[in-house]
Amino acid sequence: MYEVQGVPGHDATVPGMRVICVAGARPNFMKVKPVLDALEARGVETVLVHTEQHYDDAMSAIFFDELGIREPDRSLGVGSASQAEQTARVMTAFEPVVAEVAPDAVLVVGDVNSTMACALVAAKSGCLVGHVEAGLRSRDWSMPEEINRVVTDRVSDFLFATSPDAVENLQAEGYRADQIHLVGNVMVDTLLANLPRAQARGLPKSLDIESGGYALVTLHRPANVDDPATLNPIMAALAEIAQRCPVVFPVHPRTRAQLTAAALGVLLTEPLGYLDFIALEAAARVVLTDSGGVQEETTVLGVPCLTLRDNTERPITVTEGTNRVVGRDPQAVLRATWDVFERPPPARKPALWDGHAGQRIAEVLTAPAAAAQSRLRPTDVTR
Repeated sequence: MYEVQGVPGHDATVPGMRVICVAGARPNFMKVKPVLDALEARGVETVLVHTEQHYDDAMSAIFFDELGIREPDRSLGVGSASQAEQTARVMTAFEPVVAEVAPDAVLVVGDVNSTMACALVAAKSGCLVGHVEAGLRSRDWSMPEEINRVVTDRVSDFLFATSPDAVENLQAEGYRADQIHLVGNVMVDTLLANLPRAQARGLPKSLDIESGGYALVTLHRPANVDDPATLNPIMAALAEIAQRCPVVFPVHPRTRAQLTAAALGVLLTEPLGYLDFIALEAAARVVLTDSGGVQEETTVLGVPCLTLRDNTERPITVTEGTNRVVGRDPQAVLRATWDVFERPPPARKPALWDGHAGQRIAEVLTAPAAAAQSRLRPTDVTR
């Protein structure tokens, strides 16, 4: 395994190298920004492709503005659809872009449909593929994201892992040592770079809630929000928590339409931009979520996190962070919340979650060895 320790110290440039960086959904934007910046600082020509898997002001455009990401060089206009149709749309729209741009490498991030679809197109085109957040595993095959992770890793040449457990997963699956690179977490790069600016906006005060005295909720996974038989008991538990402290729930309109009187006492807000959301995260007493990214952000912020799922693809947030996986049972959620109120976990975070993951990725991609990296063959990996 190529393990990048510390921060790249040289300022080598790579004239003539061209890399496509793909973003498709809101979590991707925070992950692609540090890599874009680090590659461009080394003289790499970058082409930013936005598949528009998510596209509206609340879910997409505001993130480009707040994070200072330039306008995409190509927008594919894919939009929402079923799993199969959306994946097919991304592939058919991305294929001519790869043919025209002729990149040396395509870099994909995360685990959404666009990630897998663009990785497949790039691998079949013969260019190198890099996967940021490789090796994460929930082992829950009912989650489309798990399938996307496994398939994307399988066709990638560069596997950029956030944590040692991800490295161990890749090693256990038989990937070559020269493919695996422990670089840290690009989400943390973006968080640390923007936190002071976010906190200066003063959102908790504007919502009339006291810093350190409220619970913050995010729920978006279909298993939690699509079935009222699951969502309503969760909301009843949140309403009970609201009797002890304010509960703030930025909620997507699709989810809001399903809420009933069980939400009584919970402050429902519109979806928030990135800066306002991390400001609320940083000042929360506890965060209740089903988001993998929020598990990581709360770990770095030292804020207690309760994950309303039966598993997590980010177990390091439990072993080295502030996260607990508590499931969906309302009584279990309440017991865990009261326990956090009484005994908050100590703040701690994994090694290499230090704000320099993007630089480490750029170092690997621009190293002389990268140019000689061979295309992954089926016989190179044992499953």
